[in-house]
Amino acid sequence: MAASPLPPHTLSVAPMMDWTDRHCRVFHRTLTRRTLLYTEMVTTGAIIHGDRERHLGFDAAEHPVALQLGGSDAAALAECARISEDRGYDEVNLNCGCPSDRVSSGSFGACLMGTPDVVARAVEAMRGATRLPVTVKHRIGIDDLDSYEHLTAFVRTVEAAGCGTFIVHARKAWLSGLSPKENREIPPLRHELVQQLKADFPHLTVVLNGGILTLDAAQDALAWADGVMIGRAAYSDPFILAQVDQDVFGEDTPPVTRREAIEAYLPYVAAQLEVGQPLNRMMKHTLGLFAGQPGARHWKRTISEQGHRPGAGLEVVRAALDGVPDVVLDAQPGALVQPA
Repeated sequence: MAASPLPPHTLSVAPMMDWTDRHCRVFHRTLTRRTLLYTEMVTTGAIIHGDRERHLGFDAAEHPVALQLGGSDAAALAECARISEDRGYDEVNLNCGCPSDRVSSGSFGACLMGTPDVVARAVEAMRGATRLPVTVKHRIGIDDLDSYEHLTAFVRTVEAAGCGTFIVHARKAWLSGLSPKENREIPPLRHELVQQLKADFPHLTVVLNGGILTLDAAQDALAWADGVMIGRAAYSDPFILAQVDQDVFGEDTPPVTRREAIEAYLPYVAAQLEVGQPLNRMMKHTLGLFAGQPGARHWKRTISEQGHRPGAGLEVVRAALDGVPDVVLDAQPGALVQPA
């Protein structure tokens, strides 16, 4: 089967603080060529006043890769959008969904759903500063502003500023009283609201986020959504990404095995070790690679206990691999190897 012309938004991995750093994205890219990858949220202040290479540097292998920005000042967001294009990103995304206290106190994140005019001005300024696609990731509502009418008013206002792609986390957010973790779990999922949004705005690209735990669930949602964004499931069990290129994007190349993914990642790991990156910072993103398989405990224990030690190198990875059965290392995606 030839590859389909499906756009990258068809399937993406969500931006996740402290998780989807550049090491994670390079690892995920060993499993899937077509999935759109996102950075962690980076604030405008960190980019304008901080270490840009630390916040914005990425490996060419990560494409397609999008930068997610946190901020509310239109001029600052426009400047960061321009910088993101200069840096070679494929998309710039505005965070209107993060509910943490730190984010809300800075007047960005989910609280922006209460000020759609601010978001519209930001989007307009960003679009004026870059040729990159400017997208918005948001919730279905916040606090008591959780009616479908409020959601559609937000989308209409931001669309009028030129945004054509809305990535919708299908939970409302409580800006006080719930932790960010609780805001990912306690407010009920309302996929039907996102489906209605797509029906009412058929000309927009609507991407569903929230509660997508399997590739089968993603494919079910793609029957009506323009795209699906997978979050923690792709991190805790990254091998689900190994089937995406074939099953979602229609590639005719064979999917990679776990062994092939690790071997493809090791040259990057070796290069990062040479510039002083500690082994555990790169290998922590692989801890779920063998989830549910024989050898998973040995892999996680070896990487976790030895990877943080000063001078730890690829020998730790080799020792971890030695405890995983060959039948697991070379299994095709979807195959569950039973313990002997």
